[in-house]
Amino acid sequence: MRRPKTRRDFFSHISDGVHGAALAYLLGRDLHAAEGQQPVIYDLKPKPPQHPAKAKSVIQLFMNGGPSQMDLLDPKPLLEKYAGQPPSRDLASQIRQVRDAGGIMPSPYKFKKYGQSGIEVSELLPYLAKQVDDIAVIRSMHTTHIAHDFALFIMHTGRMLPGRPTLGAWAVYGLGSENQNLPAYVVLDDPKGLPVNDIQNWQAGYLPGVYQGTRVRSEGMPLLNLQPEEEYPAAVKDLGRSLLHDMDVEHRKSRPYQPNLDARLSTYELAARMQLEATDALDIAKESDATKEAYGLNDEATLSYGKRCLMARRLVERGVRMVQVFTEGNVWDHHTDLRKGLPYCCKKTDKPIGALLADLKQRGLLDSTLVVWGGEFGRLPIAQSPGPTAGRDHNPSGFTSWMAGGGVKGGVVYGETDDIGYKAVLDPVSVHDFNATILHLLGMDHRKLVFHREGRGERITDEFPVSILRKIFA
Repeated sequence: MRRPKTRRDFFSHISDGVHGAALAYLLGRDLHAAEGQQPVIYDLKPKPPQHPAKAKSVIQLFMNGGPSQMDLLDPKPLLEKYAGQPPSRDLASQIRQVRDAGGIMPSPYKFKKYGQSGIEVSELLPYLAKQVDDIAVIRSMHTTHIAHDFALFIMHTGRMLPGRPTLGAWAVYGLGSENQNLPAYVVLDDPKGLPVNDIQNWQAGYLPGVYQGTRVRSEGMPLLNLQPEEEYPAAVKDLGRSLLHDMDVEHRKSRPYQPNLDARLSTYELAARMQLEATDALDIAKESDATKEAYGLNDEATLSYGKRCLMARRLVERGVRMVQVFTEGNVWDHHTDLRKGLPYCCKKTDKPIGALLADLKQRGLLDSTLVVWGGEFGRLPIAQSPGPTAGRDHNPSGFTSWMAGGGVKGGVVYGETDDIGYKAVLDPVSVHDFNATILHLLGMDHRKLVFHREGRGERITDEFPVSILRKIFA
């Protein structure tokens, strides 16, 4: 007579079943791999866009610290009328140190209309003003945090938390690179200091490490340890690389589903290929004297930023997908001494940026290169630390960015802030709108650019509502 099943028997058998299912899954995965059905290997080989692309590359000119919109690209004449008057309760609440709050503060700088479009630009940006018919000024940006570190995370990754992929990482994940001998995503940071979030501004996050930004130095050797200590004949080097590649392939086959390993092997292989092309791509000594002068390489004030803008042009010219150019530390953060700090920033960057736009256009590269300018937020229209050294506090509610080239219509203004430049009121543009528009111009749909992990489809725009800025498309 058969003994009736007990609860212990049930759990004993169900445990066998779970273990058996797990074993079958692992064996099946290995058998499929043995039959040639290898797991996905993440690399930088070029991939087709999801829809026709307007831009092939992006140069992001990031002004870390938060440029003041009403002093540069969003003139507000009514600030003169209300000068010195106390701010509204809503506006005053944005000042984190209330005792530092002053009255309404007009811009100390004059604006003038430029180009056929008649867009008004501050006297602090005379070189950008000459290119105004090629840019789309977006005056209605807004974000969700008032602190630099969180706002930087939001701008670059879409969320205020660390550990998420940046826009550049998403771009090369979706499209790869046209040049396999150079990094797909290059970062040209300022030798005088990193942004507040340091290297997290170009991280790969949970994407495979191969999509992380590569820092390139603008002083000294652009890339350290690129050249071998001993030189060998070309035939010997080629044989050695071929043998090493074959060994890497065998090593990778026996260790599937390890994206960090894939990324490391890909990086070593890229370093070997870069020994020739990177040296040439980053050698600005080959440029003409006229080009060096245009970028400001003969002036100490513009030398550093001009060199990096010129390097950015040389990189996109050779098929690099994403180039970011950062400014020093938190240099646009003018809580005090606006009259001193803002001219310094503009003097440092304006001439090189004007030269970059003109140079790209003259070489026929502006149509395929999207140039993006802006910071993590703007500034308030009231004085902080009032007096002769007054500045402006952070303003996430309304600020200005611009785009040029890469399918963007030039000589247009999109959106508005209110009469004093405090809050976006017409066609507001969120960070997610902004990033999704960049991806769209590159030929990618932010909803379809997905990375699956832990049962969830991740996107740079997450589940936020998004509007593409189609009105600025050419």
